[in-house]
Amino acid sequence: MENFLEQIEKNKITIIRTWISFPIVLDLIKNNSIDENLFIRRYAFALIEHFILVVKKDEKTEKNSAVIDFLKYLRKQNIKINELFLLFSTFKNSLIEFAFKSKLETAKLIEEIDFYFEKIFSVLLDIYSKSIAQIENALNKSVDIVDKYVIMSRTDINGVIISVSNAFCKISGYESYEMIGKTQEFFKHPDMKAEFFNEIKKTIQSGNMWQGEIKNLKKNGGFYWLKTTIHPNFDNDGNIISYDAINEDISFQKELKNQQDLLVEQSKSAALGEMISMIAHQWRQPLQAVSILIQKLPLLKELKGEISDEMLNDVVSQVSNQLDYMSKTIDDFRDYFKPNKKKEEVYIENVINKSMDFLSYLFKINSIKVNYKNESTSKVDIFLNEMVQVFINLAKNSCDAMIEKNVENRVIDIYSYEKNKKLYIEFEDNAGGISDKVINKIFNPYFSTKSNKNGTGLGLYMSKTIIEQYSLGKINVYNTEIGTKFIIELPLK
Repeated sequence: MENFLEQIEKNKITIIRTWISFPIVLDLIKNNSIDENLFIRRYAFALIEHFILVVKKDEKTEKNSAVIDFLKYLRKQNIKINELFLLFSTFKNSLIEFAFKSKLETAKLIEEIDFYFEKIFSVLLDIYSKSIAQIENALNKSVDIVDKYVIMSRTDINGVIISVSNAFCKISGYESYEMIGKTQEFFKHPDMKAEFFNEIKKTIQSGNMWQGEIKNLKKNGGFYWLKTTIHPNFDNDGNIISYDAINEDISFQKELKNQQDLLVEQSKSAALGEMISMIAHQWRQPLQAVSILIQKLPLLKELKGEISDEMLNDVVSQVSNQLDYMSKTIDDFRDYFKPNKKKEEVYIENVINKSMDFLSYLFKINSIKVNYKNESTSKVDIFLNEMVQVFINLAKNSCDAMIEKNVENRVIDIYSYEKNKKLYIEFEDNAGGISDKVINKIFNPYFSTKSNKNGTGLGLYMSKTIIEQYSLGKINVYNTEIGTKFIIELPLK
């Protein structure tokens, strides 16, 4: 249903056109002198929004002033109860038809559409059966609720504010009388460019709805973020008479996103440091070889008085081979540490082998044995380089733990296999495990178990982010009899 709701939000016009095209609806509009333009622009959109709210947040119809206003309008046009049922049944049918055309239809989805239709219509029918006075009373109550909790404003056709809700006053810090008569310039944050508001103006003046995020200034000099929907209001002749802006406070989400972006940048810096460290390890041996070969030439000259062409060519060839190896090392690291923009279908065995190759020298000098067993035969769709960083991080953490605890026979066991259409990768070391007091915290940003303070506390946080958000998988950690085991779960096609 979540995917279906996303498609509804993107295709409201298509659903409304389908709804209006039903012969029953066309006859109702014609026979009851309903203004088709008003019906589409004001009420059809409101009903779709209400359907989405009911499904997402279990909203009640009584709290939706736009829907109650719709019922009030239908009542004035003398729409009968049976006609109301036909009108809303065709709305449900338009949703089902859209699901079929979008290839989203399933028996479960159709059942859910029917369920929410009955839930919504039963309440609408109850309200419609009340007197106009009762509807007015319900509308007044809903207006009070909206005024208190919904951040909204209304402007005239020139963009001048003519009303604001108490919720808007609360978030902005201004009283209503301070805002009425002003334009958006009154709240405009310096970060918001004039071109941005020109685009909004162009959209709504053409009669279309605009949705987006706006950063406003508070009275005290602070700021807040709003997720805003602006839609035009029309008179019975189809002329725009005002604009309503309905807002959601997303300041907290924005702050959280900024913190996450900061963590990502810090993690990139940490990964760069790791990359440089690994290059240094990989280069140490060939640099030593080059140094020995170069020192060999003057030593031979001193001992033999001259250097033969054969010897010179041999030294040049060996130096060239070492330099080629170093160049290839740089190319490999550059390619595998570039952020991916697209997912790639790969065999996990190749990814793990490549990841461990980067750490081969580190394993060698620290006497660490890596055992890898693979039973996976399917390709997995991943951001390749990001996943390489995850595997390197897990293996290097195990390496650091074994070194810090002076483990004698240092072993990392890696096992990849498939089960229930999912790929599993296990990393297990014999470093003795992680304290039960902190094992649940290791994926938190800035948390590190490394006593030498060389850990940034970002590696496992970013690994979890890459696996869960970018790859739609899971990562869990357990203590075993000999150490720590990480289990990664990735979806297979």
